[in-house]
Amino acid sequence: MSDETSPDAIQRKRLYWHSRRGMWELDLLLIPFLERCYDTLSADDQAAYRQLITEEDQDLFAWLMRREWPEEASRRRIVKMIVAHAESLDSAAYRGL
Repeated sequence: MSDETSPDAIQRKRLYWHSRRGMWELDLLLIPFLERCYDTLSADDQAAYRQLITEEDQDLFAWLMRREWPEEASRRRIVKMIVAHAESLDSAAYRGL
């Protein structure tokens, strides 16, 4: 089985596709997090991410823009991880890194 047709590669492509949303603001947060952080997450956090991307765009937007937080603890945790990742990228860009 080639690398592109392995179960992991197929799952990754699906995650990438489902991380692409109807809102550019969400794409800018979800896709970099998926590409840079997903593989290092615990199995529970990976499951939380997979569940998160099944949510409606308006809910994701409210959560990721910190207007409100998800009620469920695991979902709130992954949202906070995504927000922290985005803030670290912004901070690095600001410092010129």
